[in-house]
Amino acid sequence: MGKPLRLGIAGLGTVGASVVRIVQSNLSSLTLRAGRPVTITAVSARDRKRDRGINVDGFAWYDDPVAMVADPNVDVVIELIGGASGAAEAVVRAALAAGKPVITANKALLARHGVELARLAEAAGLSIGFEAAVAGGIPVIKTLKESLAGNTVTGIVGILNGTCNYILTRMEKEQLSFETCLAEAQRLGYAEADPTFDVGGFDTAHKLAILTSLAFGTEIDADAIYVEGITSISLEDIKAADELGYRIKLLGVARRTDSGIEARVNPAMVPKKSVVAQTSGVLNAVAFDGDALGEVVLVGPGAGGSATASSVIADIVDAARGHRTPVFGLPVNELMLYQKAEIQAHKGGYYVRLSVYDRPGAFAGIAKSMADRDISLESIVQHRRSNDDEAPGHTGAPQPVVLITYATRETEIRAALEAIEAAGHIAEKPTLIRIESL
Repeated sequence: MGKPLRLGIAGLGTVGASVVRIVQSNLSSLTLRAGRPVTITAVSARDRKRDRGINVDGFAWYDDPVAMVADPNVDVVIELIGGASGAAEAVVRAALAAGKPVITANKALLARHGVELARLAEAAGLSIGFEAAVAGGIPVIKTLKESLAGNTVTGIVGILNGTCNYILTRMEKEQLSFETCLAEAQRLGYAEADPTFDVGGFDTAHKLAILTSLAFGTEIDADAIYVEGITSISLEDIKAADELGYRIKLLGVARRTDSGIEARVNPAMVPKKSVVAQTSGVLNAVAFDGDALGEVVLVGPGAGGSATASSVIADIVDAARGHRTPVFGLPVNELMLYQKAEIQAHKGGYYVRLSVYDRPGAFAGIAKSMADRDISLESIVQHRRSNDDEAPGHTGAPQPVVLITYATRETEIRAALEAIEAAGHIAEKPTLIRIESL
């Protein structure tokens, strides 16, 4: 049995406290799996008096997490503070400068500074473990870096945000509005007081940027990802999806194409029979397409203290064993520059919801805008409203109209919708949802 691996934990929130709890309660089995004793020697957090449900009496306490890094009794630094910069970035940089491996759950930090930090780690012969940064407790990072090493990965499709999946699931199952479901998610702690990072799709984009780098051997470029959230999804859209045999999910999608990488975050209608469609509540699902293995789908809890801490523990065991691989699967100098692809023709078509003024020429104008861009319509559905309120300057109250298109390029469908808006045929911004043929 080797000498103990001594851990310093920066951040004792839900995940940090869960890591402490798991290490303390599973010490014997963890020692056997790691091949050496694992012990926590130091912690850092803002409030010493807060009751976290764990015993921290035996640990050295630091108000300053960077000072904790310098503790000679800390071998591995675990960063669980969060955020793309500030204290989290300072802790990781200090650890690498001090020659200490890092474990983090910080997707924002990696999405913004991952390549630079990987270069520092590589130069120092150190590892950065980040299994917990994407999809919580699901081992997606290890799957891409190791298990699929013999495959050329051509595509990734995933539900990567539990908050959005919870909201969309409740909207469908209980026929509730987006606003009602968001408020409930906030009450239960699934969504922050300011939920923009989640419902706006940015959290998913950071995670997708990391997976894209691992899958395709490129540098991370979170800014190259097209991002669209779920705030425009209405109960009307949920019902229409159900009638068409689909469910609406917020997806992170990345595909290798001849012109580069197409990466995007957007709501999509997915067939009810697919594994992704059946992933409900706060669960996540990630599907990889490999040339040798075909499709692999991983499903599990994508957030929560215990689930995320489980992935942190997996990285701790790797560190105890001395297991080290390049941070993003390849040496930094071998990572290709990210090349953003043209938006491809979409195989599954689109769902478009319009609020069309009921007046002569409106439908003809809409059809012409579509035809001018070679967009073929598979179906048109109109559900007339009973009220006869008229908008000023228009001859008839707006009526909801749903269009289903055949396959077309996203640039074309968006250009057509811009023309329809400019012509004044519709009363509000159109809703556009991809139909994914998973």
